[in-house]
Amino acid sequence: MTILPGHNGQPTPTQDCCANCSTPFPAPRPKFCGACGQESNLRAPTLLEFMQQFGGAYISTEGALWRTLWRLLLLPGQLTLEYLAGRRRRYVLPLRLYLTISVLALLSLRLVASSKIEANAPEIKGPSSSKVIQLEDGDTKNIQIGGLGGFKAGLKDGVFFCDKLPESMCKRLEHRLTLDHAGMAKEMVQLSERALGNIGTTMFVLLPCFALWLKLIFWDKRMRYTEHLTFALHLHAFWFVMVMLLLIQWEPLSAIAGTAALVYPVIALQRVYRCRWWSTLPRAFALLVLNFSSIVFVFSSFAVLTLVS
Repeated sequence: MTILPGHNGQPTPTQDCCANCSTPFPAPRPKFCGACGQESNLRAPTLLEFMQQFGGAYISTEGALWRTLWRLLLLPGQLTLEYLAGRRRRYVLPLRLYLTISVLALLSLRLVASSKIEANAPEIKGPSSSKVIQLEDGDTKNIQIGGLGGFKAGLKDGVFFCDKLPESMCKRLEHRLTLDHAGMAKEMVQLSERALGNIGTTMFVLLPCFALWLKLIFWDKRMRYTEHLTFALHLHAFWFVMVMLLLIQWEPLSAIAGTAALVYPVIALQRVYRCRWWSTLPRAFALLVLNFSSIVFVFSSFAVLTLVS
């Protein structure tokens, strides 16, 4: 084997050896290097080859993506069982699957929702002052933000109030809630856009909480937290797919997606945690209550942060 000096002082292999690892090729020359697997005949790829390299087995008909989606959508809990059993190379990893589907779902949601925000922006009419918003009949002059633990702010009969919150936060909230009618309409559009942008972060915060509730509810199964987290990632990925189906806004499809979003978790819980139905159903209800409480708390917190930011 002949090694030639490269431009940067490093040895550069000749055509008789692999350009990647410098392993010499046997005769006859193989198509791929036996040491590292790189192609032996290198050339600039065509556009079609470039697209194949971009997708690879990830999007091929025999690739991991389609096997993963089949089990995710049609076999509740099976993907988690496969992962916990050690069969992982043939499927998309849980975190990668969740991130891929959630990004697609949130982008779809943003495209659909943002087009409606300005069209449905509220028009608040009537005179106002720095302390009071006068609204026409049929509208409300009572708005409350928060309420948990006595931490709340808003308007009561058009008068601003703020209890147990920092003074700086109260001033920001007062500024936003006591705008004139034109400013309020514009502010509501901006708040909706900021809230929409925070959904991804909110869901990512809720995910470990969901796994924690699973750990507490199924404590008798002696499973590690990361095993519960794997189930949570798969389940939330399924829910994000249902969100994308709901965004199509076709009534039969929406009915199927809504029903599946409720039934699928119960079946998946029974299969993964191997409980009898009489034990699975009350645990699923407890999980629903705890998860709903987490959603209310986290979304309320982000709503307040959105208002004061």
